[in-house]
Amino acid sequence: MHVFRSARQSDLADIIRLLADDDLGSTREVVSDPVDIRYLVAFAAIEEDPNQVLAVAIDETDRIAGCLQLSFVPGLSRTGMWRGQIESVRIAKGYRGSGLGSQFIEWASARCVERGCGLVQLTSDKMRADSIRFYEKLGFVASHEGLKRSL
Repeated sequence: MHVFRSARQSDLADIIRLLADDDLGSTREVVSDPVDIRYLVAFAAIEEDPNQVLAVAIDETDRIAGCLQLSFVPGLSRTGMWRGQIESVRIAKGYRGSGLGSQFIEWASARCVERGCGLVQLTSDKMRADSIRFYEKLGFVASHEGLKRSL
């Protein structure tokens, strides 16, 4: 049985290791001891914003088995509908295929319903074909083209 909860600052080192533990993440994250100050600043901003949730999945041994960030986004379109945006989903390699990822996404979706969101959305890098198939199995549809520009 897994527990899902808001992350604590003391979880950051484990979360950063999860974010860095794949081909893409290893090129853009900084795993260090102590934790890079930029992560501490970002964590403080997330923690202070009531529309942001950095969440972790805790296994039966109290270890972090997954993480995600959930943002609640107000909007004018669709008659002022709120959206839930899921980002930075990672499941530790030993838990992939166990059902934990599905449970975690359903937990995040339930938080969106509680907040009155009319839909939940996410993006996944096109290089993560397995992740895209996973999200499609959960009912997510590639209904839009996503575009990004680095600044």
